[in-house]
Amino acid sequence: MNKLKILNDPIYGFITIPNSLIFDLIQHKYFQRLRRISQMGMSYLVYPGAHHTRFHHAIGCVHLMQKAVNVLRFKGVIISEDEEQALYIAILLHDIGHGPFSHAMEHSIVNGVSHEEISLLFMEQLNMEFNSNLTLAINIFKGEYPRKFLCQLVSGQLDMDRSDYLKRDSFYTGVAEGNINSERLITMLHVVNDDLVVEEKGVYSVEKFLIARRFMYWQVYLHKTGLVAEQLLIRVLKRAKELTDLGLRLPSSQALHFFLENDISYNHFNEAALKIFASLDDYDIISAMKEWQRQEDFVLRNLCDMIINRNLLKIKIKTKPIKLKSINKQLEAFMKAHNVSETEARYFVFNGEISNQAYEPRNKKINILYKSGKIGNIDAVSDQLNLTSLSKTVTKYYLCYPKGNDS
Repeated sequence: MNKLKILNDPIYGFITIPNSLIFDLIQHKYFQRLRRISQMGMSYLVYPGAHHTRFHHAIGCVHLMQKAVNVLRFKGVIISEDEEQALYIAILLHDIGHGPFSHAMEHSIVNGVSHEEISLLFMEQLNMEFNSNLTLAINIFKGEYPRKFLCQLVSGQLDMDRSDYLKRDSFYTGVAEGNINSERLITMLHVVNDDLVVEEKGVYSVEKFLIARRFMYWQVYLHKTGLVAEQLLIRVLKRAKELTDLGLRLPSSQALHFFLENDISYNHFNEAALKIFASLDDYDIISAMKEWQRQEDFVLRNLCDMIINRNLLKIKIKTKPIKLKSINKQLEAFMKAHNVSETEARYFVFNGEISNQAYEPRNKKINILYKSGKIGNIDAVSDQLNLTSLSKTVTKYYLCYPKGNDS
């Protein structure tokens, strides 16, 4: 029998854990691991305060979900106790599948398996341990529950996930422009025909939310220095896996070595692999990179040194695709300076693209409830800004190369 606990959060103040099942899930080792998973990956190399974790975020999401349930019930929306419990479980565990530094694993040593897929695997495993008490939460998480608004509260344009991470990430980075009034936004929510809507007087709060989201993506999540650091980390793990495949035994934790040694795709993510993944966190990667700085391999040694000592690559961001001529120029300069092959040089000279879309009307529209009872899309109601610009996908192109390569 667990006593209900109160947590002190720097964003919302006191957060109450709603019941003993939620408490038990929080206490589970799979969830406690999130204390060791950075919420914002390598962004702390840009914003020194950004050391908060997925654990902080998940607890904050539960707090906001409690507020959303209370607001909707007050407005006459029927939400059963089972549905309420399922909402708390789904939002609590929505990010439980994140690997070290949040996204780097998905693009390197785990073969095309998203964190959402791993989250679902964790939830199914926990469902067996908790006597099928997570079944309804899993249906909501997968978007399969017939009451659409419950799924939208977990994953939608105005879900509790976004409502927390924008406010939380703004706080820990010190980027005030990303700060949203999530509680005001939640107060404006309503449900019509099992669809989540926003009351007309909440239009300006929605606009602020979308603008903040766009700003946070360009200034924080896609910040050029953070982008370089994450790309370097992805390449560190890829190089480590290549060397392991060639028979080199790199010093690392048992969990990290398992993923370096084995080709793990979704079909290989059995219960045993999931348990090993559950013991993998940021500390495995940091400690490995500290050791790998002393490896003979030129690529691995230098990539690790760049991250550990924050001596990162230079990056240029353009509105048009990077010309092949520019890439080849940097490659040739690096190959000549360090006497390495083109394959090795491509770890230090590379290009790519980033994109940002603050509002996605095609997939999940934000609907407004007029005082008359009529429902309309936010595009028609908003008179403060042109949502067309926020709906447009903006793509930029980048080229990374060593600082000494500048001519």
